[in-house]
Amino acid sequence: MSAAAAAAAAAAVSALLAVSALAPPASGTAAASGFSCRPGSRPVLFNFGDSNSDTGGMAAAKGWHLTRPEGRAFFPRPTGRFCDGRLTIDFLCESLNISYLSPFLKALGSNYSNGANFAIAGAATLPRDVPFALHIQVQEFLYFRDRSLELIDQGLSGPIDAQGFQNALYMIDIGQNDVNALLSNLPYDQVVAKFPPILAEIKDAVEVLYSNGSRNFWIHGTGALGCLPQKLAIPRKNDSDLDQYGCLKTYNRAAVAFNTALGGLCDELRTQMKDATIVYTDLFPIKYDLVANHSKYGFDKPLMTCCGYGGPPYNYDFKKGCQTPEVSACDDGSKFVSWDGVHLTEAANANVAAGILSSQFSKPKIKLNQFCKA
Repeated sequence: MSAAAAAAAAAAVSALLAVSALAPPASGTAAASGFSCRPGSRPVLFNFGDSNSDTGGMAAAKGWHLTRPEGRAFFPRPTGRFCDGRLTIDFLCESLNISYLSPFLKALGSNYSNGANFAIAGAATLPRDVPFALHIQVQEFLYFRDRSLELIDQGLSGPIDAQGFQNALYMIDIGQNDVNALLSNLPYDQVVAKFPPILAEIKDAVEVLYSNGSRNFWIHGTGALGCLPQKLAIPRKNDSDLDQYGCLKTYNRAAVAFNTALGGLCDELRTQMKDATIVYTDLFPIKYDLVANHSKYGFDKPLMTCCGYGGPPYNYDFKKGCQTPEVSACDDGSKFVSWDGVHLTEAANANVAAGILSSQFSKPKIKLNQFCKA
């Protein structure tokens, strides 16, 4: 990271961690964004990421049979999502009037006519050649695209044609696991110094997709890592690293610094790819505000896990996850920001989606409905 980038990151850290009041988006994503795609439009969306947007890929890959309370708030059965209901990506699909994205690895019951989801729980950018790193997800996409076009060339039915691939929106939401892993082992300065290789993998993914005809990209920054109950439950000597809302300042400083560098990378890519649309959305202020101003969103327990073990203040036990038999879920997940200590509740995801759709936190401030192509 250059000296100028480091200075910009420091300034952004101070500004964002001082957030006190953002206008809360409406709970319904269509109402918050002011649009939904017209009936009959057929946008195509491909997503790359980790558990924040995994709609069942890891469950399919490992043959996991998740049980309730996963999925209880909407589906109402487990779908492989680590959530009580819909993820942010699901609400974005609703705003585009397309079906929820089927995981690329789900063999049965999948519908790929509006795109595919390559996101996998636990995914990171590095190491690049391990399942299911971002590089591997992009290679899976290229296989999916080539096979689809082969079927069409043979006169058979393919889920998406060449024009569909060209006009599709390519969404990338990854990096959180990389940053978290670094923070678990290194001091802040050394963590920030290791951002360039992570960013290089994201850049490479965009460049590979671009060289294969992709022109529309939507890239998400990471959220408020220091507000996750999983991180807050780590034993600490004292509370000197907690901010006024009870979040870990060091983790959040790192998240903001990463997002600042990622935003700079997107600026660089726009200069390099002048015929492409590259939108960067900073998720940190959206997710941090769910904690800082939780009552505005109807949340009572901003730092406590709904599906967890151990009780207040965080209800998180590293040895007892949401699928552990003795773990029970809260009665009303809509009052909680965190579902299982790592992932958001459906109610929180709805508000994150509304923040994305508002374009308030995006550069350039493009509305998602630009990609509602017939």
